[in-house]
Amino acid sequence: MSCSKFKIIAGLGNPGKGYAQTRHNIGFLVVEALASKSHLTIDKTRFESHYVKGRIKDQDVFIIKPLTYMNLSGFSIHRFASYYKVGIEDIIIVHDDMDLAFGKIKIVKSRGHGGHNGVRSILEVFGKKDCIRIRVGVGHPGSGKDVTGHVLGGFSPDEIKILDHCIDTASDACLCVLENGVTSAMNLFNTKS
Repeated sequence: MSCSKFKIIAGLGNPGKGYAQTRHNIGFLVVEALASKSHLTIDKTRFESHYVKGRIKDQDVFIIKPLTYMNLSGFSIHRFASYYKVGIEDIIIVHDDMDLAFGKIKIVKSRGHGGHNGVRSILEVFGKKDCIRIRVGVGHPGSGKDVTGHVLGGFSPDEIKILDHCIDTASDACLCVLENGVTSAMNLFNTKS
């Protein structure tokens, strides 16, 4: 049961121009789109995160982009959550996911990290896994292929064609969780192809 005054929506990615348009940074792209839809700009810095505080769907929300690099994402999110007394169940994490086809969105709650180092960092720092996650598919390069090169690589021409739609859908999923709750959002988004 939610008891926090605030919600946190954290997009995962790596800071810096070199990473900006890569599959691993799709979480950043989604929360930027969410902020934009909500007439907000992520332009403040605190606790090693870029962030903005706003009112979205009648809730006080922090949209944050950790600047600690992916594998240490948990630290800045935890500092934010501790300071503002936000429980992990009131945190939505948006991240890339190689287990889903490119552009596919899946909402999960209270699940393991699935091998994602950013999510692993968050679950380890909080010591529990009750957050909501918006998994954004970036596809898998195939067995034996360079996984790191894939996630840190730029989008292919085919991916770019559907990237905007994918980001739009994932940011809508965040809004749906805020407005209707996670179960409702899962029912809506997890059945979409």
